[in-house]
Amino acid sequence: MEVQQFYYDNKIVKKFLYATLFWGIIGMLVGLLLAFMFLFPNITDGISFLSFGRLRPLHTNAVIFAFVGNAIFAGVYYSTQRLLKARMFSDFLSNFNFWGWQTIIVAAAITLPLGITTSKEYAELEWPIDIAIALVWVAFGWNLIGTMLKRRQRHLYVAIWFYLATFVTVAVLHIFNSLELPVSALKSYSVYAGVQDALVQWWYGHNAVAFFLTTPFLGLMYYFVPKAANRPVYSYRLSIVHFWSLIFIYIWAGPHHLLYSSLPDWAQNLGVAFSVMLIAPSWGGMINGLLTLRGAWDKVRTDPTLKFMVVAITGYGMATFEGPMLSLKNVNAIAHFSDWIIAHVHVGALAWNGFLAFGMIYWLVPKMFKTRLYSTPMANFHFWIGTLGIILYALPMYVAGFTQALMWKDFNPDGSLVYGNFLETVNEIIPMYWMRAIGGTLYIVGFVVMLYNIVVTVRSGSEVEDELAEAAALTRVSKKRTAGETYHTWLERKPIKLTIFATIAILIGGVVQIVPTILVKSNIPTITSVKPYTPLELEGRDLYIREGCVGCHSQMIRPFRSEVERYGEYAKAGEFVYDHPFLWGSKRTGPDLLRIGGKYSDSWHLNHMYDPQSTSSGSIMPAYQWLVRDKHDRSGIKGKMEAMVTLGVPYTEEDIANAAASMEEQSIQIEENLYADPDFVKSYEADKKYAAENGLEFVEMRDREIVSLIAYLQRLGTDIKVKETDELLSENK
Repeated sequence: MEVQQFYYDNKIVKKFLYATLFWGIIGMLVGLLLAFMFLFPNITDGISFLSFGRLRPLHTNAVIFAFVGNAIFAGVYYSTQRLLKARMFSDFLSNFNFWGWQTIIVAAAITLPLGITTSKEYAELEWPIDIAIALVWVAFGWNLIGTMLKRRQRHLYVAIWFYLATFVTVAVLHIFNSLELPVSALKSYSVYAGVQDALVQWWYGHNAVAFFLTTPFLGLMYYFVPKAANRPVYSYRLSIVHFWSLIFIYIWAGPHHLLYSSLPDWAQNLGVAFSVMLIAPSWGGMINGLLTLRGAWDKVRTDPTLKFMVVAITGYGMATFEGPMLSLKNVNAIAHFSDWIIAHVHVGALAWNGFLAFGMIYWLVPKMFKTRLYSTPMANFHFWIGTLGIILYALPMYVAGFTQALMWKDFNPDGSLVYGNFLETVNEIIPMYWMRAIGGTLYIVGFVVMLYNIVVTVRSGSEVEDELAEAAALTRVSKKRTAGETYHTWLERKPIKLTIFATIAILIGGVVQIVPTILVKSNIPTITSVKPYTPLELEGRDLYIREGCVGCHSQMIRPFRSEVERYGEYAKAGEFVYDHPFLWGSKRTGPDLLRIGGKYSDSWHLNHMYDPQSTSSGSIMPAYQWLVRDKHDRSGIKGKMEAMVTLGVPYTEEDIANAAASMEEQSIQIEENLYADPDFVKSYEADKKYAAENGLEFVEMRDREIVSLIAYLQRLGTDIKVKETDELLSENK
């Protein structure tokens, strides 16, 4: 048998490890800043690119795609070469993957604070960056599959199956959710509208968690836990069941983010059913991971690497128990839009993703640099302070979520809401926000300790070089199953067939849910009174998207007595047919805005954006003073309206031709409404005088951004004519 010598590419692993540490601390520090913004809302007062609405997507993208993404690539590039006994297929593709991914992260770090966003959860990046993501991801997959084809190992180990499923599914999710019509170099509109956009987005959003934050980490678990424990995987058969059932079931679960929304009931119920089923494969994987450590518990007590991995797998089990529970409609009715979801998400992110990445790094760095970890006590300190940080983060958020749900739904004996003012709930949970900030601080302290430990370890080791290895060449084998070979064992030496079967498994659920929702018109009944946005309202909506208002405010009133009493008539599917993208939101830090139109005066909205505490005492909303000061560039309105026409919005040629005049007329009306407020007139005239005395350009109020935003806010919910209470009562008799 011919034995071949070759070199593992360790340099690419090193690059991704360094990127993981670099972006990890940045992403977490942004998250900590956001946590303190709940306590000090104007901590970045007046700086538009540091406002909460713009930093929130920066935090989620940095942690998910920069920190976790680079950790995935580091682990995959290290383990794949050793599992397949081959150097990566192409050094060029490896480096293209690395530098392309870092370029995308930098592009996100620039565009998101500038308000260049699609507003879609975990998919906020605009269309040119989406194209770059697709190209880099395809390069990664090409490199992965190419390495499988030139491997020296007969069978594909279980970790490789999860890497393959990750590549295929993320590619499908990203491409279909990112279908958008460009309006300019950095602006686009989703090709889907309203209910359809919501379904596609959460088909993507949930499965971005499933196939970016879960399946690749399960692959890393199946490689690094046995390596660190020096034990074989507990059950090969369980790993087969775990893999196929997980990737088939997971893809159906997205609609559980849209329970009690305007999504058709059949789609909601499908999401619930498959979400509940998910607990079986998820816990199968957890059990397989934990029982791999059987006989190694003495080592767990002394080895910080294994401690991180045990807590990571336990966190995975907790999150995947809670996920199906939250998918039950009666539980979801309480938890959705509350801080309970924030707790749930961060148990997965901080424990499962964070701790498994830390454990992998602590095991990998000494191996890579041929040295010992600088300080085991420091690693143990990191473990305990990080664990305490998770507890102090998650538990207060659970309490906050329960508090919110109970207060939102509490009624007096006479049928009125006990807490009619939304701010009463906000003020009640401020102590929990303090605890969350403290927990996050402790977690980051642990990260900094790890960073120091790793830097000193790297300096004490030898330079990372290509690592010499040898293995027998893979001889040509029969394409048919051999005697006694099981079907799956045969499939494990067929990477192309395995990839095709995994693709079919993940496509079935998406096709069944999405195609009927898009093609069957009866799923979204039309409402004749719902009309397209005026040009000024469309421009205002884009400002709403730019400032990230959807991160704190929902536009989806569920059919609950408490929500109808608080916000108004519940949402109908036909209300959103012209919404590209949808803006239903996933968290209520502030009240729902679907019926805000006409509820307050134009002057109230101006004052609220300039100084929220002046209109809402105790509000934790930051000020958006630049909206009141800055001139609004509305020159692109014709292009926006033409794009909307392409997407099916019934603007006429006359509407487009008269867009400028329409905006002028509506903005002048809002300006006149503002003049009805004596305080506004006094301030406005003072600004005009100051500009004249100092030779500055004075921007007429009608031309400012706030006027466009007011136009949009005053439109919300006004297309639906809500019946009077006595009429409803008479109908119910």
